Amino acid sequence: MSGRTIKVDYLSRVEGEGSLFVRIKDEQVVDAQFKIFEPPRFFEAFLRGRHFTEAPDITARICGICPVAYQMSAVHAMEDACGVKVEGPLRELRRLLYCGEWIESHVLHISMLHAPDFLGYPDAIRMAADHPEAVQRALTLKKIGNEIVTVLGGREIHPINVKVGGFHRAPRARELAPLSERLKWGLDAALETVRWTAALEIPDFSGDYEFVALRHSDEYPFNEGKLVSDRGLDIPSREYDHHFVEEHVERTHALHSIRMGGGAYMVGPLARYALNFDRLSPVAQEAARAAGLGPICRNPFRSIIVRAVETVYACDEALRIIGDYEPPPSPAIAVPPRAGTGYACTEAPRGMLYHRYRIDGSGIIRDAKIVPPTAQNQKQIEDDLRRLVQGRLELPQDQLTRQCEQAIRNYDPCISCATHFLRLTIERL
Repeated sequence: MSGRTIKVDYLSRVEGEGSLFVRIKDEQVVDAQFKIFEPPRFFEAFLRGRHFTEAPDITARICGICPVAYQMSAVHAMEDACGVKVEGPLRELRRLLYCGEWIESHVLHISMLHAPDFLGYPDAIRMAADHPEAVQRALTLKKIGNEIVTVLGGREIHPINVKVGGFHRAPRARELAPLSERLKWGLDAALETVRWTAALEIPDFSGDYEFVALRHSDEYPFNEGKLVSDRGLDIPSREYDHHFVEEHVERTHALHSIRMGGGAYMVGPLARYALNFDRLSPVAQEAARAAGLGPICRNPFRSIIVRAVETVYACDEALRIIGDYEPPPSPAIAVPPRAGTGYACTEAPRGMLYHRYRIDGSGIIRDAKIVPPTAQNQKQIEDDLRRLVQGRLELPQDQLTRQCEQAIRNYDPCISCATHFLRLTIERL
């Protein structure tokens, strides 16, 4: 009888604190764990008793990388509860804000967190010595994404200009114009990033995943659409709780989300791309084809290329929105509170983000539920680790360990977002 263990106590180049553990016995993987040990943050509890208009600012603090996603899911859920729908220029500004977040988040992950795995460097700093142009291009692209968030959100981290019903202040057309010139360069840089990632050596690995993402009738999804999968799921966001369930797993502070009657599923760029390739702009579709991608990609290591394609789309979409922009007559529409429950899914850079709120007639939040993308992918990540290791048992320990870490980074896990408890019970005697 022989045994072997792969263990990484502190994962690097991920957002938050997590670890990796794989146990092999008699040439069989018997356990694979992606542990999230960062302390839970109780944001759902913080929201209870607060006014519904506070949710965008409170939830933005969940993440410094994707605060816009939390704000967008929050405002859409609150507007759903109150029976209000935001349209026209305000809706377009929300899409533009999301473009900024996708650009800065995707580029950060592609070039600073994930690319060192493919090129054999321990971090982006040492990678920069040999690939200065790629790193400089990424930093400039990320800055463009941050500039979009700053103009629309008031600041680049934890924006403060988003409110239920729209914005506190809408930008003037002349404030957006300088972004166009920057985005034209950004589009070319994003196309070069696609070519650069397509030239990386990609491990041969794929899976029979169930992809889950939003799908809109005529646009690549950011804020709206039906929740669909490649195995027949086709539901509005308000039916999410009838099809997905969260499980508390002892070894982690993140809940595992699974499909009822199914199991693991995947959210994020690969899922969005597979379910919405026909909604990408022509320039993004052409970039994907030139990079050797078909309309569906089942190799999670190629997600680095798909993220680059989505960065092309975000730059292209931002240019379209700015070019068509007509300032709204008012920065927000009125949203009177009413008792009810609101639901919303939006597409954070790393996958679908679900919010549900129950508010009373005074607009006080009585219950909140937030399901972040990493919690939805966590079970799939462990399934990937199990299959990856089983197929590579002949590799030396250090090489196999590095591939396991790389496999986790395929998902761009945001561990800090994912730390949630299902229920906390305090018994006082």
